[in-house]
Amino acid sequence: MNIFVSIASYCDPVLGFTLARALATARWPERLHFGIVDQSPAGSPEPKPAELAPARLSYVRVDPLYARGPCWARALAMSLYDGEPWFFQIDSHMDFDPHWDATLIDHAKSVLPGRRGAVLSSYPNSFVFQENRPVRRPATDKILAHVVKPGSVFDPDHPVLSFEAHPLDRDQPVAGFHVGAGCLFAPGAFVQTFPYDPWFYFHGEEQALAARLFTHGWDIFHIPGLPVYHLYNNADSGLPPRPLHWDPAHDTQRQSTWWTLEQRSRARLADLVAGLPMGVYGLGPARSMAQYAAVSGIDYAARTLAPSAFVPQERQLQPG
Repeated sequence: MNIFVSIASYCDPVLGFTLARALATARWPERLHFGIVDQSPAGSPEPKPAELAPARLSYVRVDPLYARGPCWARALAMSLYDGEPWFFQIDSHMDFDPHWDATLIDHAKSVLPGRRGAVLSSYPNSFVFQENRPVRRPATDKILAHVVKPGSVFDPDHPVLSFEAHPLDRDQPVAGFHVGAGCLFAPGAFVQTFPYDPWFYFHGEEQALAARLFTHGWDIFHIPGLPVYHLYNNADSGLPPRPLHWDPAHDTQRQSTWWTLEQRSRARLADLVAGLPMGVYGLGPARSMAQYAAVSGIDYAARTLAPSAFVPQERQLQPG
């Protein structure tokens, strides 16, 4: 059961660590296919096929000056997919539990029966570096369930919201209404059904994907003991802050600034949740956005948030 591992990396010194750890901890390293879009300056270290053996490597390097944001890079990485039964989209700064691949496959198989499709996703527990060694900083060993960030309201100018992962004391997967783009595991059919939208920038990316999944009849699940960890880019990480696409040092050299791309992205999210035609990147016919509002508490039409949107809980979700 091969897994395509999609990674969009931006000037990330931790990419090599992520690849090495994914390979070393996999139950079946020979079944991994890494699809990497590495947005790093010329002369930066590059992963080599021999270093990742027995896994397979597909690799594209893009100069940061010509990068167009995280979603554009994820779309490019998705294009390297080669028919694997499983698709795993992650960030380039991750750590993994032993046999993470088997754990994710087992959980996915447990929730798929009777459903059109399902994804496992969350914002993972964190890890940091101490004396150059990864150290886990888990918030829970159970569920990390997505909620709208407390205190959030809709901005009158756009529908972008902020989300968080809150602990939920459950030992079985629970249905959710939001995804984490940096940790998303799904059957390979996900690639053909939900091609990544390169016209999104970053903010609103996950809301768009969650709406597309729901309205196409696919379901989102959060699993207990997620076997993946994320290095958050803050003062506690143990490393110097890594560059971001919108940092002025690169952005001022580009013809299209990050803010231009962000404004277009916000407008695109508004069009999507309003149901405007968007081809393969649009909403599906299996469920409505009104049904999504009933499940999630997020009503895009009325621009309102119900109390349930802020509370981690087991949600009632009928297969689409």
